[in-house]
Amino acid sequence: MDEVKLVVFDLAGTTVRDRGQVTDAFTAALALHDIAVTPEQLSSVRGSSKREAVLRFIPEGPQRERRAELVYASFRQHLTQTYSSDGVEPVDGAEEIFRLLRTRGVRVALNTGFDRDITELLLAALNWKAGVVVDSVVCGDEVREGRPAPYLIFRSMELTGTTSVHSVANVGDTALDLGAGHNACVRWNVGVLSGAHDRQLLERVPHTHILHSITELPDILFVK
Repeated sequence: MDEVKLVVFDLAGTTVRDRGQVTDAFTAALALHDIAVTPEQLSSVRGSSKREAVLRFIPEGPQRERRAELVYASFRQHLTQTYSSDGVEPVDGAEEIFRLLRTRGVRVALNTGFDRDITELLLAALNWKAGVVVDSVVCGDEVREGRPAPYLIFRSMELTGTTSVHSVANVGDTALDLGAGHNACVRWNVGVLSGAHDRQLLERVPHTHILHSITELPDILFVK
């Protein structure tokens, strides 16, 4: 049986502490453009490409694409201001897990529904440099389609030279994260309870494990 060679981690809620900043920015941006959404609607797009999520809430019409761009720009501005003023914190133990995995020859990839500009803001605040702390970073605007499509994971595999999905672990805090892992047919498809979705919701979608946080990963990846 293949050993783990790559672990693909989500960012917000999985490796980066989620204090509601993303949801607040998203809600504020939509409200600024007179679009109301319910908590259930917001929950359903957690983990998705943020551009795709915005478009989902824009009514059909000749100016739909243009309106979506304006809402997304507002979302990006709100979130950038929040992260800049409030700071960014890793999930407890995240850097230790990255270090442990890489010490054992396992590549570490980050993937996210954020576009590259927001992602770079987060990574700079955390001092998480690709090639130093992690091996690769893939963003929502760098693939054809966001989660639950498997392309973020496939791109992470490509960048790290990983050829078999049977040696890949996917880790995330949302149902869409797990949907992407399922569609990629990874060997380990792991939900964590440190972010957006609770156990009851994560258990409804295909998965191999549900953990309290990423600090428990070694227990399932390195079975003696």
